[in-house]
Formats: sequence, C-alpha cells, structure tokens
Amino acid sequence: MTTVLTYVERDGDTLAKPSRETLTFARSLAEAHGWGLDAALVGDPTEGSLADLRAQGVATVHALVHDHLDDDAAPAAVAEALVQLHTQLGPGVLVGPGTDHGAEVMAHVGARTDLPLAANCTTAAPADGGGWDLTRVRWGGVLLEDAHLEADVALLTAAPHQTAAQSAGAPGAAELSTFKPELDDALHVTRVKERATRGGGISLATAPVVISGGRGVGSAEGFGILEELAELLGGAVGCSRVATNNGWRSHNDQVGQTGTRVAPDLYVACGISGATQHWVGCMSSKKILAINTDAEAPMVTRADYAVLGDLHELLPALVEEVKARRGVG
Repeated sequence: MTTVLTYVERDGDTLAKPSRETLTFARSLAEAHGWGLDAALVGDPTEGSLADLRAQGVATVHALVHDHLDDDAAPAAVAEALVQLHTQLGPGVLVGPGTDHGAEVMAHVGARTDLPLAANCTTAAPADGGGWDLTRVRWGGVLLEDAHLEADVALLTAAPHQTAAQSAGAPGAAELSTFKPELDDALHVTRVKERATRGGGISLATAPVVISGGRGVGSAEGFGILEELAELLGGAVGCSRVATNNGWRSHNDQVGQTGTRVAPDLYVACGISGATQHWVGCMSSKKILAINTDAEAPMVTRADYAVLGDLHELLPALVEEVKARRGVG
C-alpha cells in the first residue's frame, strides 16, 4: 500500500503548529486515495507529541535515532535519515512542513534522491497518465499556481498557514517504530551550537493577537502603547519594515515577506500603509483591523475592519476601555 510519510517537528512537548497543519494536509491526500499515513521525527517522541500524532490519524511513528540526530542536528543529517527510511518504506509521497528548517531538510532530500521538490503546496493528487497535479502558493503568497510534477514519488512541502490543523475523525494507532540510520561523521560537522533566546512572552509567529505598528507610530517610544494593548489582549507586538529600518524595533518583530509570517485570530495594523510585502506576512490572519488616517491606504482597503483616525488618540482610549471592561486598574 502507498504510504504518505510526513516529516514533523516538535515545539517543546508537542508538535509544532506547522507540523500539525502539514499532517492535516498529508492526511487529506492519504484519505482521498485509501493510502496509509506515517510520520517521522528526530528522536523519541514525547507523550504530548504522540498524542498529537494519534489525533492526526497517524498509523506509525518512525523515530529517527542516532548520535548525530537531535534538535540541533544539521538538516543534511536529518535528510539522509529520511532518505534511508524512505528507501525502506517506499512511500509514494514524502511531505515536510514549509518552515525554514523543514524546507531545508526537504531540499536536501531532493538533492540526495535526485527527485524534484515542489514547495509550498496547498493541494496534491496523482495525475492521469502519471505524475502529480498540485496547487502551490507562489510570489510570497499573492498567487496560487496550478502545477504538474513529473515524478513517481512526490516530494512536497505544505504551505504554512494554508491548511487549518484538524484532528482526524478517528485517532490513529501511532505505533512507535525506531529507525536507526547509518550516518557519516561528515554530517555532524554543521550543527546548531548556540541559541539566542528572545525576550519572554508570546511568540510573534504563534500569538493569537498581533498588534503591529508602522511609520504612523512615529518613534520607538510610540510602541509603548502597542505593547500595553498586546499585553492586555494576550498577544504580541509586530512591526513593518519601516519601523525596523528606522531602528524603532528589532527585525525579529518584522511582519512581512522577509520577516515573520503570522496567522493570528486578530491582526491590528496601526499606522501601516500596507505594502505588498507586509500584506503577504499578515494576510493569513483570520481578521484584520486597520487603524490609519488614510482611507485609501492599501491596508485599510484590504482589511476586514478599519478605523480612520489618529492611532495616538485611538489606542490610549482603546486600552482604557479594555481595562475598564476587565476591571484592570
């Protein structure tokens, strides 16, 4: 039986959100054709990640175990392990998350197997006459492309924020199978040696609410009210490229095509005109609220809701209203 093998990543004790989205994408393909669904991850799974894998309907979990494989392993080492597992299982589809790490791992898989990789897919299906028919996100998310992949085995990455993570109708067995690849010491040369921890609080990429500021905020100090509102709403603060170029915020806070792509329940754009590159970074948000003095600003015309006015007057009033309704002094 054909198997859809999905490479997944952990976030602490559970699966990372992009990996849960990728499993939902992979499961839809498997269910449509009566195929099996397996998953592969580095190291032994935690109880939390196993629970997520069961909920996604995974039949078998392949733990990639080797001295050279851990959370800091080089993408090339992970890829070689996946190639060896792929050779043993013979799946018709190998899918990875479209994260920076996932895309790099899958690119190495493609290079090692001499198979083409189709990145940022939203749909996939076997084509009449062979190969695969795909829909892919292109140009930073502003274009959907119908494509044909000429390959017996489909190597794919799932486009981030395009498939909502949903549990399977019936949980999978998620039976654990340990796979020990043979890895050359050369694959251990490149690895993560140190991680810089960002300040505490909610991650911009996973925050349910993001309050972003642009040129209209006016200064680094102007972001203080955005920080206060974000804290009240349990969210994070983002910014546009202008804010980083002016030195008001770190690049880590930038939302956009060359920054972080977010998909919160609510995105509040304060004083942001809405250039295409910024729109690409926030367009997957469930709802977008724009606060701007320019009624013709692209962010205003594209947003679900817009408030026309001076953010320096509106945000303090909004903060006070939120505090009053929550009984916060």
